[in-house]
Amino acid sequence: MVLGIESSCDETGAGLVRDGKLLGHAVASSMDEHARYGGVVPEIAARAHVHSLTPVVRRALDDAGLTMSDIGAVAVTTGPGLSGALQVGLAGAKGLAYGLGVPLYGVHHLAGHVAADTLEHGPLPDPCMVLIVSGGHTSLLLVRDLARDPIVHLGDTLDDAAGECFDKVARVFGLPYPGGPAIDRAAREGDPKAVAFPRPLTGPRDDPYGFSFSGLKTAAARWAERHSGGELPVADGAASLQEAVADVLTRKAVAACKEHGVGTLVVVGGVAANSRVRSLAEERCQAAGITLRVPPLRLCTDNGAMIAAVGDLLVRAGAEPAPLDLSIDPSAPLEYAALHPVARAARAAAATAA
Repeated sequence: MVLGIESSCDETGAGLVRDGKLLGHAVASSMDEHARYGGVVPEIAARAHVHSLTPVVRRALDDAGLTMSDIGAVAVTTGPGLSGALQVGLAGAKGLAYGLGVPLYGVHHLAGHVAADTLEHGPLPDPCMVLIVSGGHTSLLLVRDLARDPIVHLGDTLDDAAGECFDKVARVFGLPYPGGPAIDRAAREGDPKAVAFPRPLTGPRDDPYGFSFSGLKTAAARWAERHSGGELPVADGAASLQEAVADVLTRKAVAACKEHGVGTLVVVGGVAANSRVRSLAEERCQAAGITLRVPPLRLCTDNGAMIAAVGDLLVRAGAEPAPLDLSIDPSAPLEYAALHPVARAARAAAATAA
C-alpha cells in the first residue's frame, strides 16, 4: 500500500492506494486564508502545511480503516510548486518513510493529475492524449506507459495558464478568489455569445498545440474597463470568457487526437472541474468518435490520492526508489512521472569526492 503526500500549493493531501484502488484520502485547504489577498501567499501556505500534514495523514488512514504499519511505500510531490510548501511535504514524507523503513518515491505533480484518472476509470490506454489544465499549467501530452516511458509534450502554455486567466479576470470582474469556480457560477446566468472574446493561437499559422491566454485575459480586462461608470454585465462576461477558454482547449485537444490517431482523451487538473470545459469536451469527443475520460470533481483539484496513484504505478513497475538526499525542484519540467532531484549541495559534494 502506498501513502501519497501532496503539498505543492494550498492543499495538504494524503491518499492511500493499492493495486490501482483508492482506499482512503483526505485534504485540508488553506484557501480561505489566502482569499483576502486574492491569491496564494507562499509563506501562509507553507505554515498551513506544517499544521495540517499529520492530521491529514491520520484522516486518510482512518478513512481507509488502516494503520501506519500497513504502509508499504511513501510517495511525495517533489515539484513543481511553491518551494516552502514542497519542503514541508518532503520533510514529512522522509520522516514517515525512514520511521517505517519503507521506500520513498518522488513524484512530479502534473503526473499525479494524469494518474488521478486511473483511480476512477482504470489503467490509461497506451497511447492516450492528456490535456492538463490548472491554475499554473496548460499542456497537451502524448502519454504511453506513465510509469516507464517519457511524456511527450505536443504543446504547452506560452504565458498565462487557463486557470490563471480565470483567476485574474475574476478579480477584474469583482468576483471572489478562487476565480475558476466563481467564473463558472457566474456564467450560469450569462450568454456565452454576448462578447466576442478572441481565441488565441487558433489561426492557420499559429502553434497548432500551444496555448496562450494572456491576450484573452487582457481582452476581458479591456472589456470590463469600457463599462466603468456603469453596471458591468458580469454573467455575460463570465460566460463568454469561459466559452473562449473551453473552445480553445477542446478544439486543440480533439485535433491532436485525430492527427496522432489516438482514441482516448483524458482531461485533468483543476480547470477540468469547469462545467463548460467538461460539456464541450464531451460534445466534441462524441462527434469525433473519441473516448473522453475526466476524473470526478474530488480528484480534479490537488490531492494526495493522485500522488499515491503514481507511487503505486512506480512500485508495480519495479522503479528504483528515491535516494536519501532527495530534494525538491519547484520548476521541474514534466518529463517522467518519477521526479528524484538531488540537492545542489549534495551534487557538489559528490562531484568533489569523485
